Parts: sequence; C-alpha cells; structure tokens
Amino acid sequence: MFEKNKDKKTEKKKESFSESISGIAAVFVCGLFIITFIVQAFEIPSGSMENTLLVGDHVFVDRITPMPKGGLLGAIMPYRQIQRGDIIVFLHPKDPGMYVVKRVMGIPGDRIHLQDGVVYRNGQPLNESYILREGTDSEYRENFPKGTPGSEYPDWPIEMSQHLQNGDLVVPPGSYFGMGDHRDVSLDSRYWGFIPRDHIVGRPLFIYWSFITPSNQYERRDMPDRLSFLVHTVVHFFDQTRWGRMFHIVR
Repeated sequence: MFEKNKDKKTEKKKESFSESISGIAAVFVCGLFIITFIVQAFEIPSGSMENTLLVGDHVFVDRITPMPKGGLLGAIMPYRQIQRGDIIVFLHPKDPGMYVVKRVMGIPGDRIHLQDGVVYRNGQPLNESYILREGTDSEYRENFPKGTPGSEYPDWPIEMSQHLQNGDLVVPPGSYFGMGDHRDVSLDSRYWGFIPRDHIVGRPLFIYWSFITPSNQYERRDMPDRLSFLVHTVVHFFDQTRWGRMFHIVR
C-alpha cells in the first residue's frame, strides 16, 4: 500500500524563543572571544609611520601569534617570536593608556646606533626602502645615541646610559627598540626608551578601512570635537574614504 503524501516535504520545526536567545548568545560569545583574544581594531593616530601607515588607517591587529606561550591561550595557539622589521602595536611605556605603532628595529641583544640618519644594527647598515625623510637636521635624531633627547622623558637618558657599549645601545632582555618609518618626526625609542615585551598588543594584519583624517584628530578628546568629526565622517564617507588602501596588507 502506497504511503499518502510520500513526496510531501516535512514541515520545518519552528525555532523556540529560548533557542533563538541561545543562538544570539553563542554569536555574541564568539564575537567577544575574537575581539578579545584574536584580533583587535586599531586606528592609526599619527603620521609617525608614514607612508607605510597613514593617519586615519584602520587596521586589524593580530593578537594571537605574538602571544607568549605562558599566556592564557599561548599553550594552544600558534606563536611566533617578535622579529626585526615587524610592525607592532603596543602600550606606550611612559604614557599609560596610549597605544602606539612602530617598527621593531632591535630585539634583545641587538646593538643599535644611527650615523648620519642610517641605522646600524650589530655593526651593519640597514637598507630601509620604506622610510620617509624630510631632511630636518637633528644631531640626536641622526646620530643616536649621541647627544641628549630632550626633557620630555627625563628618566630615559639615565636609563639609556646603563645600556651603552662602545657607542651602541644594547637592547636588554625582554625589551625591543622601535622606530617610526617617518623617521624625522617620529617620537620613538630614541626619545622614550625600550618597549617591554608585555606591553605588546600584536601585529597589524591589514587595513580594513582608511579615511582622510587630520593629523591632530587624536588630540581632540572633547565630546563636541568627537561628535563634529563623526558627522563629518558620515557626510564625507564616500568621497574621503581612501578606497585604494582597503584590505592593504601591512608589512
């Protein structure tokens, strides 16, 4: 005997309210996990890394591969040592709460000095095709670590003197020496010191959005200024977005 309605599609069971809530919660938890442990959105605040990174570039930062093996997820997730030439995001060692992005020029044990603007690492001059120069003259900047860096971070000259050997600055264990690609304007390790390993957040992966932004926008912290720029962004989203930089790999 043939079954009736054999080819009739089985009616799909409707999702209950509790199942809907569970699904939404699962998505929320997964998203929270990703932005907490895997990637973090970061906006480039200054021109110290031009032309590699511009003011207004928005990047996703990889938090996993630089994570120490002793960290919360370090034992089970892929790990790669911070290397020379890596671009990193980190918490400023002297200005609490400020995120900074620089290029790693020296890892623990490296000997660093500059001569006429050229970086020498372990006695060898570096060929840096990525740097931007403006030709501004500064004895300290061009011939580091000779001279004095200024008074903004007065404890740095004292600390620096403890790591000098034969005209080189030796990077101590657990620390890194970072510099901006826009070499003539960058306030970096030459001025405030070493980057502690535990201050490093991660490595920028790619630019997901870029918008023409004033170089001093990050200093405008008042709510009216922020709201004004938000309105400006909405109005000029299409004509001031740098579409050619979208999904550009950071290296």
